[in-house]
Amino acid sequence: MKKTLLLLSLMTMFVMTSCAKQEPYFRATWVSTVANIDFPKRADIGNCEAQQQHLIEMLDEFQAMNLNAIVFQVRPTADALYKSDLEPWSHWLTGKQGEAASYDPLEFVCAEAHKRGIDVHVWINPYRVTIPAMDIDSLAPSHMYHQHPEWFVKYGKQWYYNPALQETRDFLCQVVADLVTRYDIQAIHMDDYFYPYPIAGEEFPDTLNFAADPRGFTDLGDWRRDNVNLAIEQVHNTIISIKPEVQFGISPFGIWRNKANDPRGSETNGLQNYDQLYADILLWMEEGWIDYVVPQLYWEIGKKVADYEILAKWWAEYATEKCRVYIGMAPFHLGEEKGAAAWREGNEICRQLRLNQTIPGITGECYFRAIDLLENRCNLTDSLKQVFYPTYVPAPKK
Repeated sequence: MKKTLLLLSLMTMFVMTSCAKQEPYFRATWVSTVANIDFPKRADIGNCEAQQQHLIEMLDEFQAMNLNAIVFQVRPTADALYKSDLEPWSHWLTGKQGEAASYDPLEFVCAEAHKRGIDVHVWINPYRVTIPAMDIDSLAPSHMYHQHPEWFVKYGKQWYYNPALQETRDFLCQVVADLVTRYDIQAIHMDDYFYPYPIAGEEFPDTLNFAADPRGFTDLGDWRRDNVNLAIEQVHNTIISIKPEVQFGISPFGIWRNKANDPRGSETNGLQNYDQLYADILLWMEEGWIDYVVPQLYWEIGKKVADYEILAKWWAEYATEKCRVYIGMAPFHLGEEKGAAAWREGNEICRQLRLNQTIPGITGECYFRAIDLLENRCNLTDSLKQVFYPTYVPAPKK
């Protein structure tokens, strides 16, 4: 009864705003493959028929939610969930890196998603090679690590392509060019993993590269940001040269800079893209190198150090015709017993969606994780179907 009354109340409140959102509006979910978060199920590793059936079931449910895009992770750890001559098959798919699948998951997803009116944004991680649970010795013999070990660095318990090297930027763009050329995709997508999140007491091992080739920079931070800027611009140029209609999107950590460090920053007090991850998102937006941004606003409304409302309005101010702003939502927090009261109560995402409807400049949402939508965590999926996304609208195009 309580659930029914809540849905009826929401439907009444949104009858007008729902009609106002019939313009193209991004409604998407990330489908994570790293550590088998969303796909494939651990029980389905190596079972291609079961994987295909799982994909169909997910896409059917996304269609029922009136989603119009998925962000499908195909390069989680410098590997491939598609047929590639550049990188080995992913062990998240087959159980052993380099062991081939009997089908091409990306090709399959593109065909099945498009039948359902769902765009495919291909999610790649530019630098990450391993996660802590992986050993470098598990990389396939064909992996680029064995051909050019000088391109790689270890930081903490993980290995990365060295962002300082032009060779790694060139190889990244080869991967992008291959994806854009061979697959019917609507976008290339990267998330927040540029320079890694900082580890206390440990310096990222690129200082020798800085000393050897500072390119006129005297500040290490400025040089690191330029390394990433060069990569983003080169990826943009690569896409444009092949299929100009394919978009390039970024989903960064939710804070660009705090206002205490920059007058353009937000009224927040958290880790910063610009200073800790060396990702100058605003520059990329202003230069037109990216077509959309999906800041990961995984905090509740009213959080002291990073208030969802403050950040949603801050990012929306930078939306332009060149670069749209969507919001990264956190259904994985819903119902957390140890989280903030807003998440325990289970209606925080609905509160945030109502807020998004009132902010000019926000033209979409993307949800992390897909599994939380599929499991209807805290009845969010019911609310999406019945209140927020009651009818289908197309995803924005370039």
